[in-house]
Amino acid sequence: MPVSRSFGAALVAALALAPAAAAAQQQAGWRTDFSKHTVPLDEIVSGGPPKDGIPALDRPEFVPVTEAGDWLSPREPVVLVVEGNEAKAYPLQILMWHEIVNDVVGGRPVAVTYCPLCNTALAFDRRLDGTLLDFGTTGRLRHSDLVMYDRQTESWWQQATGEAIVGNLAGKKLEFVSAPLVSWKTFKSTHPNGLVLSRDTGFDRPYGENPYARYDDPKGSPISSFFRGRPDPRLPAMERVIAVSLGGQDVAYAFRAFRERPVANDVVGGVPIAVFWMPGTASALDDSRISQGRDVGSTGVFDRRLGDRVLEFEPSGEGRFRDRVTGSEFDLLGRATSGPLEGKRLQAIPHGNHFWFAWGVFKPKTRIVDATGS
Repeated sequence: MPVSRSFGAALVAALALAPAAAAAQQQAGWRTDFSKHTVPLDEIVSGGPPKDGIPALDRPEFVPVTEAGDWLSPREPVVLVVEGNEAKAYPLQILMWHEIVNDVVGGRPVAVTYCPLCNTALAFDRRLDGTLLDFGTTGRLRHSDLVMYDRQTESWWQQATGEAIVGNLAGKKLEFVSAPLVSWKTFKSTHPNGLVLSRDTGFDRPYGENPYARYDDPKGSPISSFFRGRPDPRLPAMERVIAVSLGGQDVAYAFRAFRERPVANDVVGGVPIAVFWMPGTASALDDSRISQGRDVGSTGVFDRRLGDRVLEFEPSGEGRFRDRVTGSEFDLLGRATSGPLEGKRLQAIPHGNHFWFAWGVFKPKTRIVDATGS
């Protein structure tokens, strides 16, 4: 049965109305060991759909860049994963309806995930302690964030943190894989030989439509109807942040800080990093058509160390960032495009573009960099 755009509205309504499921109901149909958990079980609530009601993609098909241009517009957001010589794009217009893609990129098994309610687009290495995992959706949420499960042990995983929170693997963590959200225009111009997740998924879904229209209103607070925690008041709930965790330290860089100055040099967990922002990427959660969403931009986060140098960046025109010492220019993906360092590449650091309420609840001690530089 086709899923209509009313699906998102029904889901949000279910979140607003449904209380925490009784323990017996919560555990029915699972072989998960619920006696093992790292969070209170009553924090995990039904999101509406049942187990695998939002179907993960386990045998994803891909098409070349030349074919995907028929149905992707320049500003549409895609998740970019690069491993070795292989680059793949996972359009949010598809992830919106599936939330998880189990895949292999450049020989590396990855799970590419997206939770629309938190705007958390994250990728993980599917290998854990010598076991290859694959993931599905539980139909549950915690703090509005997707709770996944692995099919090998049926342990439950918090998507925002990559941590197993219920079951035999409780306490284990997946390794994050760099997976920035960029525009389709950026992907096709930088990876013309890349592959794009196909809309030939085997499921009938209205790809390209956003079932959560106006969900990410910057002045709104839709979390009040289904969010069980207390929103951190330091930023507006729906402010997008560039979320970085390194060396036991967490930092949230507010998008609003980058519209005036689209680059930041910082040190997190002892690692000197550069944070880049550029306009030209649509919000997937604004207009009913993803291609028509307002421009929220896209980001890159990188280790500033290159050889024996620690680089220091400044803006150099839209989508360009100059190292002050060498004068070399870099693009959003951390590639030196001109100057003495041309051809060099910065090491990407995994990061997310979360809504503040979602990052704040999981990382309450996070440092904030906002428009005032605090």
